[in-house]
Amino acid sequence: MKKLTTRDLAFCGVIAALYAVITLAIAPFAYGPVQFRISEALCVLPFFAPVTSLGLFIGCLVANLFSSVTPLDTIIGSAATLLGCLWTAKLRTKWLTPLPTTIVNGVMVGAMLAAVYTPDAFWQGFLVNGLQVAAGELAVMVILGLPLAVWLEKSKVLKRLTLQVRTFA
Repeated sequence: MKKLTTRDLAFCGVIAALYAVITLAIAPFAYGPVQFRISEALCVLPFFAPVTSLGLFIGCLVANLFSSVTPLDTIIGSAATLLGCLWTAKLRTKWLTPLPTTIVNGVMVGAMLAAVYTPDAFWQGFLVNGLQVAAGELAVMVILGLPLAVWLEKSKVLKRLTLQVRTFA
């Protein structure tokens, strides 16, 4: 494992702030069973620079502190973003980057929402909430995340920032 540089940590701070600000700016669409959290498009970043998983996790944690759903959303939602980002960092093709956060958020946030909103009908609630969260996540990742990934690859902007960017064979 490489040592984190000051530049990496500073960039993670910027990513965390950006994620939190975007989420809070669109709060009515960012929380609840039907989510269209535009900031999740940033979850393609770990594909190029795995260190950004830290910034995305912290940004999600800060944003989820303002969730009206439950304090559990701060823990579960943030953990889901972290796991999705860590999985994204392991992918070999950018075209799969929408899948990890879609699957992880659909399962983890869907289960949390089912436990909060429909504890007596957990499995039905899990199915409905999980699919709603996954659909919103997939939409954001395909409509915004993939174009961002294509642009990042072409522009080489992350490399210019001298971050610990993974190299592709």
